[in-house]
Amino acid sequence: MEQLENIFSWLKHLLSYKIYDGESAIISVGTLLLIIIGLLITSLILKIVHKLVTAKLPEADKNKFVSIFSFLKYLLYIFVVVTVLHTSGINLTVLLTASAALFVGLGFALQYLFQDIISGILIILDQSLHVGDVIEVEDKVAKVFEIRLRTTRALTRDDKVVVIPNHIFLTNSIYNYTQNHPSTRESVKVGVAYGSNVGLVTRILEDVANNQKGILKNPKPFVQFDDFGDSALMFSLNFFINDSFGDPKLKSQMRYAIDAKFRENSVVIPFPQRDVHVYQQSPFQHTAVENSTEEWGLGED
Repeated sequence: MEQLENIFSWLKHLLSYKIYDGESAIISVGTLLLIIIGLLITSLILKIVHKLVTAKLPEADKNKFVSIFSFLKYLLYIFVVVTVLHTSGINLTVLLTASAALFVGLGFALQYLFQDIISGILIILDQSLHVGDVIEVEDKVAKVFEIRLRTTRALTRDDKVVVIPNHIFLTNSIYNYTQNHPSTRESVKVGVAYGSNVGLVTRILEDVANNQKGILKNPKPFVQFDDFGDSALMFSLNFFINDSFGDPKLKSQMRYAIDAKFRENSVVIPFPQRDVHVYQQSPFQHTAVENSTEEWGLGED
């Protein structure tokens, strides 16, 4: 019994041993031990919550919550440390007052950082953006390959990585080509000379679409007679594809085929034209103007 009392007495003395003894703060071994225990318990609780939340989610969606729980983990760590220090009798008012100017400066500097982080959490939670989506941002088409807590990374059609701050997805209008389904409707526009056989032009365009690899058979491609242009009859060949990210290459192949078919069938693609009419003034009119000028006394002295 006496040994137990000695052990408890020694532990009490150890826990109360002061590591730092200042005017406004006293930090003992017990305080540090409480902080460590609090952090361990917080980490354990977050792991359990993470497993419960992501238990029924696909593997791809589970990875998206890693960033959210990392952010919450650091936030709760700070809360635990502050709470333990406060309950241990440490006066945090002096520390906060002395750091007020620093906190104001950090607040201004970190406002965009927290805006991006909150936007990233909302993007992950409401599933408005997924890895593999094809988006258009700032007139650039790119495919998303990574969604982080602060930024989203996407690959453009010319193999360049664009880093997009997450707040842009909440403050700007972003085109998502594949949000609802992977297929999108694309079109190739072409003009033919006035007097061309529009039925023949329609059949040629439909034939090109039906023989082009990569174009979906259902829904069927279709041709529209768009307008009577200044120099040409305007047509558009509309079709559906599953790879909107690689559609420039497919459209290029179709334009090659259209040009070859038009040449075979003597269909002309005109260049822009303007009719210029030149009017030459009659010499009699010029004389009449001169006589009129002299009559009013406006001639030379």
